[in-house]
Amino acid sequence: MAIGDQRDLDLARKNLLAYFARVLPEASEIDVRNLAAPGMGFSNETLLLDLSYVAAGARRDEPLVIRVKPKAQVFPEYDLRRQFEVMRMLEPTDVPVPHMRWFEDRDDVLGASFYVMDRIEGVVPQDYPPYHVAGFCTEMTPEQRAALWWDGVDKLARVHRLDWRQRGFAFLERPDLGTTPLAQQLEYYRRYLAWAADGKPQPTVDAGLAWLLANQPRNEPVGLSWGDARVGNMIFRDGRCVAVLDWEMVALGNPEQDLGWWLFLDWHHSGGIGVERLDGFPSRDATIARWEQLVGRRAEHLHYYEAFAAFRFAVIMIRIAQLVREAGLPAPDDMATNNTCTQGLARLLDLPPPG
Repeated sequence: MAIGDQRDLDLARKNLLAYFARVLPEASEIDVRNLAAPGMGFSNETLLLDLSYVAAGARRDEPLVIRVKPKAQVFPEYDLRRQFEVMRMLEPTDVPVPHMRWFEDRDDVLGASFYVMDRIEGVVPQDYPPYHVAGFCTEMTPEQRAALWWDGVDKLARVHRLDWRQRGFAFLERPDLGTTPLAQQLEYYRRYLAWAADGKPQPTVDAGLAWLLANQPRNEPVGLSWGDARVGNMIFRDGRCVAVLDWEMVALGNPEQDLGWWLFLDWHHSGGIGVERLDGFPSRDATIARWEQLVGRRAEHLHYYEAFAAFRFAVIMIRIAQLVREAGLPAPDDMATNNTCTQGLARLLDLPPPG
């Protein structure tokens, strides 16, 4: 889903040539080829390019990706540098991420801050239409789908096995928002909801927040939470996950919240829209059992974290509905209050159906 004006790629190429000359002072014969903007999404803008230059007497050709801070933000806070730093800190680990090149704070190159990373070749299970409906997953055998899913779960568990303190992720703590990681996230999303809703009633989401606040698990394990944990944020090559992307929702918390998001998003892309999951994708119970085996502990509060996933996504949808209206795109009048996320939240918490 794309919004906003299309970027002037000729101007962007001119500015990027000057930028790469600045960050590669020893390089010569710098060229930017095949610059493309696949789409200006709600969460970020992505540019693809091939960088060519001569260094130390040798020609280098490097496929790159640029992520640009969006003009119309989905999130009330958008810390692009935090995303860059998290991925850079993950590079020495067994969690596969692209090599991070440069972060640029100045907005005179592309109109906003951005970061540059290596481009990883592969395929990504799509969101629109979902991978259970269209795309390369529909062309795979059941055995290939199972292998893809299990490798994604393995990479998810690798995130959760990291020693977040030893790796330096303590900077993700938000003591200004609460005394525990969960309390901090609930306060963040309470403020997010107030900002996105702008005073408009949100019956299902408000009830969901009240339930989440009243039923917080206690004495939980804390780990690194990817945040937007799903196969649609992974690059696969030959059925193996070769890159874990999109860390804009990264936080500290019980890793079960990633498992809850993983399961809810898969339901959102299948049963939530009234379609069957593709044959071969492992079941919910099998997925939970494999994750528990890989991380070495039980998922004790999964119902809570699936409800938390539905709530978070529902809050995001409130903001997206506003952006859709502002962009003049067609959408149902009740998009903010009656959607797959609010329907899923009502189902999980036995609330009145939205709408």
